[in-house]
Amino acid sequence: MNIHYRNDPPQFDGANLQMHFVAEVDGEPLDCAITAEALEDHFGAPSALEGPLREAFERGQKRIHTVCTRAIEQSGGAVVLHSGRFRAPDLADLPDVTGGNDALH
Repeated sequence: MNIHYRNDPPQFDGANLQMHFVAEVDGEPLDCAITAEALEDHFGAPSALEGPLREAFERGQKRIHTVCTRAIEQSGGAVVLHSGRFRAPDLADLPDVTGGNDALH
């Protein structure tokens, strides 16, 4: 399974309090998201407002993508990353596997 992430900015979903981003899995786009709660709990967002969530996503993008990659490999489909996903012992201290912040990484 070949997983890359687009360098597009994440899209704020205020109705569901999520930031959506796109992974490409074997060349096909896959909508993924991270909850505001996860961004507050693990990436320092001080509130669930769009600006702070966007800043927290940018700060934690490598780790978010790393955890998302593992979740996609486990599920085979789109994922929503909740706070507990970052507390899971097997995912908490993952090394970065995304390879940087290129157009696709």
